Amino acid sequence: MSRRYTTVLDALTVAIRLGVHPHEAEPQRVRVSVRMTCDYEAVPPDRIDAVVDYDFVRTGIHALAGSQGFALQETLCEAVAALCLADARVCEVWVQSMKLDVYPDAMVGCELVRRQAGG
Repeated sequence: MSRRYTTVLDALTVAIRLGVHPHEAEPQRVRVSVRMTCDYEAVPPDRIDAVVDYDFVRTGIHALAGSQGFALQETLCEAVAALCLADARVCEVWVQSMKLDVYPDAMVGCELVRRQAGG
């Protein structure tokens, strides 16, 4: 009997080049949240190497932010989802990105859900 857990990385704020407008050529603050549904064959033992560790997602998002820019939040979310789904134990991922400083009274963003192929 498999066991499912949701591993969460919530409200990670990174500076990233994201957007299509001239004023977005410089990095801006973007908040990224990730929820990974992870499937294990049994209750995992109390060891970090037995589960999906959220450190790789945080490190991967920082790497994406530092290495390239994105025109669209949709593209950023797809890249984060692909990063998560590279671990076969992640059967589903929810990703949200929010630009924090576009408007003084609101955040704007994108979210998506992706599943492993065949899932």
